[in-house]
Amino acid sequence: MLWTLVLLPLLGAPLLYLGGRRLGRFGLTLAASLVVLATLVLAGLAITSGWQGSVAWSETLALTLKLSTAGSVFALTIPLVALLIVVYAGYHELAPRTGYRRRDRQGARLLGLLLAFVGAMQMLVLANDFLTLLIAWELVGACSWALISHKWGQKEVPKEAAQAFLVTRFGDLGLYIAAAAVFAGSGGFGYADLATLDGGLLSIAVAGILLAAAAKSAQVPFSSWLFAAMAGPVPVSALLHSATMVAAGIYLLARLQPTLSAVDWFAPLVISLGLATALIGGVVGMFQNHAKKLLAASTSAQYGLMWVAVGAGFPGVALLHFVAHAFLKAGLFLSAGLAERQIGSYQLHDMRLGRRLPGVALAAGVLSLALAGMIPFGAAWSKEQIAAAAGQQAVWLALLVALAGGLSALYATRFQLLAYGRPLPRERSRLPQGPRPSRAESGALWLLAIVTLLLSLVWWPEVQAWLAEAWPQRLPQGKLWELIVSLILVVLGIAVGFVMTRRQRRSSTWQERAASWFGLPTVIQTIARGTVIFGHSLARFDDRVVDAGLRGTARFARWLARRNAQQGEAFSEGVPGVVTRLSEWGGHWARQAQSGQTHHYYTGISLGLAVILAILVIGALL
Repeated sequence: MLWTLVLLPLLGAPLLYLGGRRLGRFGLTLAASLVVLATLVLAGLAITSGWQGSVAWSETLALTLKLSTAGSVFALTIPLVALLIVVYAGYHELAPRTGYRRRDRQGARLLGLLLAFVGAMQMLVLANDFLTLLIAWELVGACSWALISHKWGQKEVPKEAAQAFLVTRFGDLGLYIAAAAVFAGSGGFGYADLATLDGGLLSIAVAGILLAAAAKSAQVPFSSWLFAAMAGPVPVSALLHSATMVAAGIYLLARLQPTLSAVDWFAPLVISLGLATALIGGVVGMFQNHAKKLLAASTSAQYGLMWVAVGAGFPGVALLHFVAHAFLKAGLFLSAGLAERQIGSYQLHDMRLGRRLPGVALAAGVLSLALAGMIPFGAAWSKEQIAAAAGQQAVWLALLVALAGGLSALYATRFQLLAYGRPLPRERSRLPQGPRPSRAESGALWLLAIVTLLLSLVWWPEVQAWLAEAWPQRLPQGKLWELIVSLILVVLGIAVGFVMTRRQRRSSTWQERAASWFGLPTVIQTIARGTVIFGHSLARFDDRVVDAGLRGTARFARWLARRNAQQGEAFSEGVPGVVTRLSEWGGHWARQAQSGQTHHYYTGISLGLAVILAILVIGALL
């Protein structure tokens, strides 16, 4: 039964693409929404009923699905967030801008890919073995590439999609290494088999899992691929950054943390990578002027904080922060898409749309405050839980997490004030006049903001007591001074962000470099370009050298075969001919000897006796 959560969206995707072009915008949106809603209902039934699933791959291998704490959280969050994004996509990306047939074809493809993405992620988070995980991992990567390159007709889109795909694809190799290590050490692919490993094989498996998770979660040094992923449409960015793709890495770590932590270097490495990404991502967001790229940098930073929680031994805290982050980040991306439609650009300095879109500005303000970690939003509570988890390891680690939270407040403030603040006096005369958001677009945005507000209930003592009892993962005990320091840094970050947006200043060279991950995208692009060139070089070498050698060998073999065939033919025909000629000569000689004259016979007998005598004498002498 658990396979229905995977198969429903995966099978619905091609059906929607093939038949949805006749439905129109409303029909496409309704059909896709119903599939996602059914997936959400099935996820709820699966959790309450304890569904499982297994498909035999061979006599010894099987594709297995099983619910876990992490899997249950993701299985519910993914379709819930995707449902609102699909509704938004139906009225944002499928607006009547082009011809009817072209519009419907593109819309059916986009919504079909979104459904396939949801199905692949459901398979990933429900997998109970590395074989199933690898299949889902590949499907997620393929769907993300197709979604990012949706507008492939634009010049830079295919290049950006290829860069994002190559970077994450490099990390995928780690998962293959991990699966091979598990199979070599246990003869199976199950997650339980990973726990049976020890020594070098366990270290290899953990290293491979970390590589794959770091690439998917956009941790340093893989963070900049999220900038390339911004080439995709707004709904793609919203889904990819909130509950899918980027979330796959943290899910894998949270799911396997009890086993992975058996390796001594696992926790320090995970904490180091997560903290470095959180701090560097905060600086990138501080100076980034592209709305979607600022949010992309914040995604890397927030997932870095989740990595810190996992490394500190509290994967449950990472899951709680994932839920809060998923709703607020999806909403912020949707608001960025509405702002872009007004001005035709994602440049924050050209927006300030508070007067033009007051309702959108208010919803975005709720989401921005949650991203900033301002009390009493749910994201603030989960962030404080991460700081408390870090404090269990060291005081300085808790302070650095609080600093990363202050940077979050800074870039969240910049985004809100530049995107939806009041226009400067000299800019009031050139307010943009783009189309108003539809009710579906505004409704999807507001529903995400409302869910974010409802998550604020977690600050109530009664809710915290219930959560501590019902939540199967342990939660850290925070200290009052940690909360005070964190709140001070959040307020300070908001103040600095407010000052930075008071006037438009021309960015310096070092600020532009910081905004682009300190030149990391250039390095990644160079490596990706070098990889492609190296691949083309290998292909040319294969064509011109390897294939040429094989073709030469084949020609030589054919020539040798023809030569052997000719010589064999001459031998096979020549030997009988020689024998025939010798027989003819012997017969001719024999006929001449039979002359009928007696003296000829005597002469022959005498010669024969002479030969026999000679042979006998020679034999006697020897």
